[in-house]
Amino acid sequence: MAIINDLIGNFGKYHLWLCILIFPNKFGAAFHQMSIIFLAPPPVYLCPNNKTCCDDPVYDRTQYMRTIVTEWNLICGRAWLKDLTQMAFQFGVLSGSLLFGIASDKYGRRPTLIISVILEVFSGIMTSFLPNYWSFTVARMFLGISVGGLMVVGFVLVMEYVGKCRDTVAALYHVPFTVGYMLLALFGYFIRDYVILQLSISAVNIILLVYICLLPESPRWLLVKNKTVRAIQLLEHVAKINNLPTGDIAQKIELYQLEHIRQKRGTFIDLFRTPNLRRNILVMSFTWLVCSYCLYGVTYYISHLAGDVYINVIASGAVIFMGCFIVIPMMKFMNRRTSLVITHVLSGVCLLVIAVIPDGHVSVGFGCLGLLFTQIVFIIGYLYCSEMFPTVVHNAAIGICSMMARVGSMLAPFVADFGEFGEWCAPVAFGIMPLVAAALGLLLPETKGCEMMLTIEEGEALGARPTRRPETNESIGIT
Repeated sequence: MAIINDLIGNFGKYHLWLCILIFPNKFGAAFHQMSIIFLAPPPVYLCPNNKTCCDDPVYDRTQYMRTIVTEWNLICGRAWLKDLTQMAFQFGVLSGSLLFGIASDKYGRRPTLIISVILEVFSGIMTSFLPNYWSFTVARMFLGISVGGLMVVGFVLVMEYVGKCRDTVAALYHVPFTVGYMLLALFGYFIRDYVILQLSISAVNIILLVYICLLPESPRWLLVKNKTVRAIQLLEHVAKINNLPTGDIAQKIELYQLEHIRQKRGTFIDLFRTPNLRRNILVMSFTWLVCSYCLYGVTYYISHLAGDVYINVIASGAVIFMGCFIVIPMMKFMNRRTSLVITHVLSGVCLLVIAVIPDGHVSVGFGCLGLLFTQIVFIIGYLYCSEMFPTVVHNAAIGICSMMARVGSMLAPFVADFGEFGEWCAPVAFGIMPLVAAALGLLLPETKGCEMMLTIEEGEALGARPTRRPETNESIGIT
């Protein structure tokens, strides 16, 4: 629907205001996704008679007054339960991405995003006061559901407003998450009790309740649902704020609705019917899984390497932050496949180096570099996936890739704890995967400078012929 941006512009004052409104929800996503670093840090304890394990250990509370580990004795044979808590949260994110994604297509972006915010605030605050491990874990799963909805629906809403600058906006969309991750270190530094920490990072999200009053609906969704009058009113409002003419919007939209022949919508099954689409979705799904697996796992791993945990978190967050800006010129001037493969290789090499050097500041540095390249490839993957699949199965492709990313993030905490089997185990387990993803990435077709596809046939032909027509409209199509 290139007509939308013809009428309201590609990026004006209203688009800027919308980004300012939507982007802050990524702070809460970062707080809750990465808070496990301070909710369940490695404990220091003593047992009677110098035993390794016991039922009544004496914990060193010098650094942390109370954590979920010390509260419920998640040590020795129960140590896996702290990883299960994070796994349950990430399973919630997976479920929320799917459930709220489907709901937003049926009921609209605005109501589903508002419900996500309300659920996030309520479940986050409730989690702070629950008295036992299992109720805490279940509540965090519902918190994850809300976070999944916020991230997916918020991203879709922004992308459905902006035009040709979507690649830049897509990269900047990740900036608040990295800033939130660094701010989490400050919360953790000043708040050493997990109950107060969980309550604090949840309470700050109350500000997002302004969505009830200020959040707009997507004009694209309104047109798809034949809510033409509401769409026209919204487009006229946006165009007026962006200092664009409004006189002929109604006529153009009504004419478009009359002339537009709606394409038959596809399903996720269509992604697996034909060989090229099947190859593309399998490789992209694995790419997203590896990115999430490395990003969350290595972040957790290096936060507890030698040195101050708070400095480690800020350092790793800073390099991820830089990745959000480094990737912009890369996407402008480099081919998608080339940049994807190169950054995967660099990420894998950096992580493997950690396995052969002593634990210390150098290992933290290589870990941060690995995170930098992982963040870059993650952002490229968002754009690449958006360009690779035709409109009729676009949402299905994004949904599958998002689901696989959550699988990676669920596996990550368990792999980060491989250190008990040997210091080299976790870095090797993280480093090999990007190298495998790089090799598979060579199978993907190039999409830079190509127009958006509409049909399954066009999607299947991508990569089967040497060239395609240059792109004339939007670089990312979310309908």
